[in-house]
Amino acid sequence: MILTKLIQIYSTLLVIYILMSWLPGAYQSKFGQILARICEPYLGFFRRIIPPIGMISVSGIVGIFVLNLAQRGLYSLFQIILRLLMGF
Repeated sequence: MILTKLIQIYSTLLVIYILMSWLPGAYQSKFGQILARICEPYLGFFRRIIPPIGMISVSGIVGIFVLNLAQRGLYSLFQIILRLLMGF
């Protein structure tokens, strides 16, 4: 399913973006700026809800977890619809 594949790609981009926080100056690179425009609107939502724990933000982990749940839910929904259409 195309939508689940897009969610998987976006999750990978989020992981890359989160790991870039360990590299000094990575966010200022052209690649970092592109990823920021793609990832920050989604991660910003979780940052407003979940405060950082000390110096560590868990918003990225929660964001990836939510995407994983959405992907599984879409897959299950697709399977149910397919069974209904097939008459099982």
